[in-house]
Amino acid sequence: MRQIALPFPSDARDPSRIIVGTGNGHVIDALGEPARWPFRTALLSGPPRSGKSLLARWFVDAGMGDAVDDADRMDETALFHAWNRAQESGRPLLIVSALPYGNGAGRWQVVLPDLASRLGAALALEIGPPDDESMAALLGVQAEMRGLVLDESATTYLVGRVERSHLAAERLVAAIDRLSLERKQAPGIAIWRDALEEIMGPGKPE
Repeated sequence: MRQIALPFPSDARDPSRIIVGTGNGHVIDALGEPARWPFRTALLSGPPRSGKSLLARWFVDAGMGDAVDDADRMDETALFHAWNRAQESGRPLLIVSALPYGNGAGRWQVVLPDLASRLGAALALEIGPPDDESMAALLGVQAEMRGLVLDESATTYLVGRVERSHLAAERLVAAIDRLSLERKQAPGIAIWRDALEEIMGPGKPE
């Protein structure tokens, strides 16, 4: 597993680095080679808080190309013009959406035929769930942002019981932090268990 330090200040909700693992390593490798993308265009999708926008900012700030975030919420004609401008300039274009592009339920579907054909020809990149090692690192980053200390015993306990997602890591550490402040005690197994139950529902933690 590796990490990418971000060269720009993060806001209060965003970490200062990106954890690279099996769920996103292929995406980051592809972002480093935009000249190999079909029409120098790639579509990046992934679940909430998985780092899509952070990766787009990293891609732009590294001088590798341009990016359009929240593309699935854009006017389709405006996005089509953005694609054309990128082709005219020869600059790689990273298009970021919450949903993967394509037909079917739960996918980003486009009505404008010209845009649909161009998106269909682009390189599709999708961030997957973090593996155990990445999940432990994500919990550590989130704890660090909040000034919490989660040692190896804590992350081992939590990783084995929490849903594998970036959002779950963020929500779990936020719950641990809040419970610790409310109870005026350092996080321990009772707080870890209650935080897990809070975000996953009763009966989940063991």
